[in-house]
Amino acid sequence: MAASTHTVTNQVPPLVGYDVFSADRALTEGVERHSAPALLDETRAELTALGRAAGSAEAQEWGALANENPPKPRTHDRYGNRIDEVDFHPAWHQLLGRSVGAGLTDAWGRPGGHLRRAAGFFVWTQVEAGNGCPVSMTHAAVPALRTEPELAAEWEPRLISHRYEPGLRPAAEKAGVLFGMGMTEKQGGSDVRANTTGAVPLDAAGEYLLTGHKWFCSAPMCDGFLVLAQAPGGLTCFLVPRVLADGTRNVFRIQRLKDKLGNRSNASAEVEFDGTWARRVGEEGRGVRTIIEMVAATRLDCVVGSAALMRQSVAQAVHHATYRRAFGGELIDKPLMRNVLADLALESEAATTLALRLASAYDTVQNGGDGADRERAFLRLAVPAAKYWVTKRCTPVAAEALECLGGNGYVEESGMPRLLRESPLNSIWEGSGNVQALDVLRALQREPEALNAVLREVGEARGADHRLDGAIKGLLTELADLSGIEARARRLVERLALVLQGSLLVRWAPPEVADAFCASRLGGDWGTAFGTLPPTLDLASVVDRARPVRG
Repeated sequence: MAASTHTVTNQVPPLVGYDVFSADRALTEGVERHSAPALLDETRAELTALGRAAGSAEAQEWGALANENPPKPRTHDRYGNRIDEVDFHPAWHQLLGRSVGAGLTDAWGRPGGHLRRAAGFFVWTQVEAGNGCPVSMTHAAVPALRTEPELAAEWEPRLISHRYEPGLRPAAEKAGVLFGMGMTEKQGGSDVRANTTGAVPLDAAGEYLLTGHKWFCSAPMCDGFLVLAQAPGGLTCFLVPRVLADGTRNVFRIQRLKDKLGNRSNASAEVEFDGTWARRVGEEGRGVRTIIEMVAATRLDCVVGSAALMRQSVAQAVHHATYRRAFGGELIDKPLMRNVLADLALESEAATTLALRLASAYDTVQNGGDGADRERAFLRLAVPAAKYWVTKRCTPVAAEALECLGGNGYVEESGMPRLLRESPLNSIWEGSGNVQALDVLRALQREPEALNAVLREVGEARGADHRLDGAIKGLLTELADLSGIEARARRLVERLALVLQGSLLVRWAPPEVADAFCASRLGGDWGTAFGTLPPTLDLASVVDRARPVRG
């Protein structure tokens, strides 16, 4: 018989055995809003199946194991031969296999593919974010490869495949492949034009040998990589296969794996090219232009991934407060805790709504026809603005949500530390905050149609809320004076992103959500920490909407 001191009371049951998709009202409503009616039933069914898998105890265990047992490099075999492999825990392969099987690399090959894929990426990221890295890059490689139709014809069917086939073999022998990316180098970082990796052309058209060192090469176990190197004609994009057609391994020397803050299930490596065979993608000297579509697609995944981390953080906090009792009642009924939870829920819903709007724009662009040019212009400005703002909001949301669990949230078993460690990643990946802000400035200065498209979007809600109208007016005032614009670029991009989020919520969210967002984020009735919303708002309804439903 257990001692009385070991009787466990007032502990919260784990958030497990639920449908991550169907329990998220902002997500399900967004999918319904942006899906073509003919696709909605099919889309809802596939996302529900993925949501149930994501909420299962089995999948959550995979996520924990993959992070507790990070990848290990194996540069040589027992005889001293270089093999340059990375060993992963079996849980990693389970996670990645489910990602690929769910079509999370397949946005380009099916109707409504970008919205369906983004929603699935949102759901599965909440299980484990690290496996999203190779999934994202594989998905994003497609538009870059399409600049070379011959390469696209060879590789695209395998990139969008729903088959996960690990192991280093010639790509022609595999039904599905994964792609990574290698752009950054020691001396340059985000300034990829400072790259020193060299590319020497061979006699065969489009073939080169590369020599250089990549400081961050994401997912080195992939089947192919898009990299940048200096060809005779300037910075150029190349495809580097891990295994050559004859079965020999390309020169791809893994120097070490990065010991990262988070994202520990996924391998990020320093790699050496030394006579590494590659195929040119696009024209010489146009490497940045060639790879920019891949960068844009991965930036959208940064937005989606951060929104997913916020959602899981908020779901855990609300779930905890629903069951935890303190000071004579459930935490969720305490006015101050309710204010904190509502504030977090607003940030999460605004991020989710914006992410899905961007994904739907990609579908319109891909379909062509009416509206495609406008949506393309909209994405040119909205993607870097959203990437800047949503990814920056992720860390404070994760930290505050962790605090809602108190000491229970500070221990690894809760899963909250992993969310917190993961939260800064997307703000850094594919260009940090300053890079995004400067990209917004370039779009404003060079592509006026991008600003017009965003202003038309926010104008859809004009007149519905006086605080939104005031924020739009303030944004226009900020845009009217471009003197010293670089020094205040972050301020401008923040305003742009908030106005865009506010306009979407005013149009599509329940009144209590839109009212609270506009009062705080746009109207200025807000403090500098979460939990400082005006108490006159309908906070109970905002929190109830964010509650993850079990069962």
